[in-house]
Amino acid sequence: MNKVNISEKLTLFHDHWHPRIVGELNGQHVKLAKLKGEFVWHKHDVEDELFLVIAGTLTMQFRDRNIELNEGEFLIVPHGVEHRPVAPQEVSILLFEPGTTLNTGDADSALTRKDLERL
Repeated sequence: MNKVNISEKLTLFHDHWHPRIVGELNGQHVKLAKLKGEFVWHKHDVEDELFLVIAGTLTMQFRDRNIELNEGEFLIVPHGVEHRPVAPQEVSILLFEPGTTLNTGDADSALTRKDLERL
């Protein structure tokens, strides 16, 4: 058992749309990522995702509406729901999702990350 300092971990990388694993529990990965710009539209057929905003503002776009998340707020995106994260300015997030979750879900993209670094 080791404690994790989220602020320290976020200083270890500066790129966007490249999640890092910082913990695991019950088949779930705890990930940190920095986002900026628009991601790809995608969905996850079997995995739910939790997005917790650590710093900045994230807009989660859905086909029928947008939800804005500010620091300290989280959103659970149920499996099967098409979505696209958008961050006009850099945002730092913590993700909880099953270890099988591919960041771009059903969309093949240059932003797809299959082998994630562990911090």
